[in-house]
Amino acid sequence: QVQLVESGGGLVQAGGSLRLSCAVSGIIISINTMGWYRQAPGKQRELVASIGRVGIRIYTDSVKGRFTISRDNAKNTVYLQMNTLKPEDTAVYYCNTREALNEYWGQGTQVTVSS
Repeated sequence: QVQLVESGGGLVQAGGSLRLSCAVSGIIISINTMGWYRQAPGKQRELVASIGRVGIRIYTDSVKGRFTISRDNAKNTVYLQMNTLKPEDTAVYYCNTREALNEYWGQGTQVTVSS
C-alpha cells in the first residue's frame, strides 16, 4: 500500500521560511518522479516543483529561486524548502507521485503566509 504523509506546514510571516516533508511508504522515491503541488482557495491545483529519477528539478516560475525540492533516498522522504515566502504562496500543499498507471497523493498540509 502506497502512502504519502506530508508535514511541516503552518503559519508564517511574509519573508519567512518553511520546510515541508513527505514521508513515503510502499514506493521507492529514487526511481519515481516526485512532485509537490498546491491548491489555493478557488484555484486549480498546480505543480510547484518536481524531481525526477536522475535528479532533474522543475519549478513553476513563481517559486524559482525561492523553493528547493530535494529527497533523502535513505529515508524515502521528499522535501520542499520554501524561503522568502509570500502571501500568494498560501495554499494546501500536496505530495504526489505516479507509478505505472496509478497516481498517489498525500492528505495535504496547510501553508499560510501572513502579510
